[in-house]
Amino acid sequence: MSTGDTGGEPGQGMLPADPDAPGQQPVATAGSEELTEPVRPAAPKRQRAASIPDGMLTVEDHLEKILRGIGPLAAYDQPLVESLGLPLHEDFVAPMDLPLFDNSAMDGYAVRAEDIASASRQRPVTLPVVGEISAGSAKPFAISAGTAVKIMTGAPIPRGADSVIPYEQTDRGNARVQIFAPTTPGQCIRRKGDDVRSGETVLTEGAVLGPREIGLLAALGAPRVKSRPRPRVVVMSTGSELREPGTHLDYDSINDGNSYMLAAAVRAAGAICYRVGAVDDKPRTFQRVLSEQLVRADLVVTSGGISKGDHDVVKQTLSALGTVEFNEVAMQPGKPQGFGRVFDEQTPIITLPGNPVSAYVSFEVFVLPAIRRMMGRTPYRRPMVHAVLAADLQSRPGVRQYVRAVFEVTHRGAKVTPLSGSGSHLVGTLAKANALIIVGEDQTALNLGDTVRTLVLDRPF
Repeated sequence: MSTGDTGGEPGQGMLPADPDAPGQQPVATAGSEELTEPVRPAAPKRQRAASIPDGMLTVEDHLEKILRGIGPLAAYDQPLVESLGLPLHEDFVAPMDLPLFDNSAMDGYAVRAEDIASASRQRPVTLPVVGEISAGSAKPFAISAGTAVKIMTGAPIPRGADSVIPYEQTDRGNARVQIFAPTTPGQCIRRKGDDVRSGETVLTEGAVLGPREIGLLAALGAPRVKSRPRPRVVVMSTGSELREPGTHLDYDSINDGNSYMLAAAVRAAGAICYRVGAVDDKPRTFQRVLSEQLVRADLVVTSGGISKGDHDVVKQTLSALGTVEFNEVAMQPGKPQGFGRVFDEQTPIITLPGNPVSAYVSFEVFVLPAIRRMMGRTPYRRPMVHAVLAADLQSRPGVRQYVRAVFEVTHRGAKVTPLSGSGSHLVGTLAKANALIIVGEDQTALNLGDTVRTLVLDRPF
């Protein structure tokens, strides 16, 4: 096995280092907010695998180009539930105590502990019940020594009471109540500020809002929260042979699976997707449809039409604009790639190859980090794990291979099994995979039992 792989992944959640631009590096943004992105101090230049042919970009080169060309969207106040999965743009400071007032943790009777200190089953203490307090409907209330008040869970503790005796330790009387056990001051009382204190920072900038965080914010009275929005991503596939699933197929036509797959991937990443579907191979048609879609796009993702064919409409049309660059990237599948900005809106566009496996792998490697950057989510890239290889693998030098595989955790640890069939058209094999094994550019063989770098797909991160 060759161990000369130098094409490692860059730091998770950070822009790949630019050794020529230490300090503060201006970054173009996809929204209206102009940012200055901190860049790590100058570092030794990334080594380029010796086997990569001249003229080809490394995976890191192309990803860096995208991440430096797309910035986080401008933050604004959003409805609380709509912020699910988004990171906070600023610290959230509690505007009130939780609980807001001393309240009962049980259904029972509010009493003074000293009044029932001698209570037992054999010799219960009897107290007059002078009122009832229920949650949300009580007026300020006070009790005097030797009395009790019926109280429901969540209701405010009346002045003069220092504990609550649960129903289970009483005869549940209405006018008078027999109490069968003593209590101590503070029993069954939720104290004001026990959970959260006013002025306390309860969530810090960058915290991703899940159901629990949203529940906390709502409990603290926040109907909206400041976060970066979900990017609006327009997905287009190109090819005159493509048909909408469910419509008639001619002998030389195929169903458009790519736009559905990529639209689902966009939504799984937490963004808003507008699926345009298939566009034919006429440059004028493609340019018109693309222009019409920009009104609702923070990012455009296309599949197909970027290789070296006579009818590669995306490459032909966008190359003429002079603002989109097409390159060959040292990866398999997914060698042809493109990125730039289009028309007066200067909307960023990422162009992916048309074979379904190539399109999906390219989305994982390039588009997913871009979407997360626009949302302000870190890390940008899916974290790698290490697993034991369950079968031998061969690879040609000069490209980084992303091999479809099945990852599982057994009693012996994590293992990953490559799936047979390397064709970039094999969408059936892609659907069986839950992981991608990464084979480095200078590696030509990986053997059964080796520890390999693996991207486990579909895991939240």
